[in-house]
Amino acid sequence: MDLIALAVPFFLLALLIELAVDRWRGTGYYRANDAVNSLSAGTLSTTIGYFTRLLPVYIYGAALANFAIFEFKLEWFDLSPRGILLWVAAILAWDFCYYWSHRMGHEISILWASHAVHHQSEDYNLSTALRQTSTGFLFNWIFYVPLFLAGLPLEVVATANAIDLIYQFWVHTQHVGKLGWLDRVFVTPSNHRVHHAQNQVYIDRNYGGILILWDRLFGSFQEELDEEPVVFGVRKPLANWNPFWANLQVYDYLWFDARRTRHWRDKLGIWFRRTGWRPADVAAAWPKPATDLAHFRKFDPPLGAAIKRYLVWQFVAAAGAVLWIGRLFAEEGATAVLLPCLLLWATLYTLGLLSEGRRYARTFEILRLALVLPLGTAALAAQGRLDLQGPGAVLLVAYLAASAAGLWYSARIPAPSSVILTDIKQ
Repeated sequence: MDLIALAVPFFLLALLIELAVDRWRGTGYYRANDAVNSLSAGTLSTTIGYFTRLLPVYIYGAALANFAIFEFKLEWFDLSPRGILLWVAAILAWDFCYYWSHRMGHEISILWASHAVHHQSEDYNLSTALRQTSTGFLFNWIFYVPLFLAGLPLEVVATANAIDLIYQFWVHTQHVGKLGWLDRVFVTPSNHRVHHAQNQVYIDRNYGGILILWDRLFGSFQEELDEEPVVFGVRKPLANWNPFWANLQVYDYLWFDARRTRHWRDKLGIWFRRTGWRPADVAAAWPKPATDLAHFRKFDPPLGAAIKRYLVWQFVAAAGAVLWIGRLFAEEGATAVLLPCLLLWATLYTLGLLSEGRRYARTFEILRLALVLPLGTAALAAQGRLDLQGPGAVLLVAYLAASAAGLWYSARIPAPSSVILTDIKQ
């Protein structure tokens, strides 16, 4: 049973409720471009995972089969008092490993390159929770190998992982304040807001997944301070809405420095040194600009209301495609979903361009609607994975016609010449 898949409808419902509350209160915690970018990054992570998830599973299976110290039987994990105790122990063990995985993801450069995508949003709401990395499969598995060396069954570890991730969803909100004694024991919205801050006092704090006790125990806890309002985001802003670049940005920074330093030790070491470290010769030639949070402005290219509505509508259509791709993957495997994923990724890319107001964005969208999507769906029909007879053909034509009309209408409504950005630091 895939607990995360079962939780997705509840995630989306909670997101819609929070959005409605945000509009009702007028708090402005949601922007269409930022939310769509976060959800696009999550969609990209999920679909790329269809092709990468087997690597850690293979490694875990090998560790469990060949190197496990103990042997925990799957049937022990039932609803008896002993079974419940074992479940609690497994979840705590996962959460402990998650703490160290998360902490190292902030403290080691190559791990931060993967994790940074989750922190790039300059808003903080439930859509931020779904903003996940697409490259975590490269190294994150290392921190969970001890669970299999201890002999925990793969099914138990997968369930503990799902419970940990599902718990973390609700803490990505600004609508819940401090919660008293809960803030001292568990990861709560207040504790996790600190983790997503770029204020100096908050940086690299509060790594826990379920328990904040790990941070208190290992010296990484920081309380949210009333006198220090959180400024969300990263100090090297993403400054675009491209979900692919979001996953590559920090790797590119590291590669830039590695290519330009004269010392071979630094060319290799930069990837594994503490986050933010740079070779001395590169830092001198290409210094970082100073961070000035007092004048921080969110990345927010001016867009007209019509194109914003178009972006939201297109992402809703893409979300429907994601559900269909997920079902196809469950039935036929990764090979069957390669072409649908390519079509989906083309959609995510053009939505990013449109969100940025790029001059060539509409050209890319027209090409997607007039060429890429029709050819792709025709190929899927030829493979027998889409039925373009009857309702299927009507649905495709209706989608293309509605998209063309929406794109044409949005082009007739000029974008505002400027946009007022709120100074976050009052």
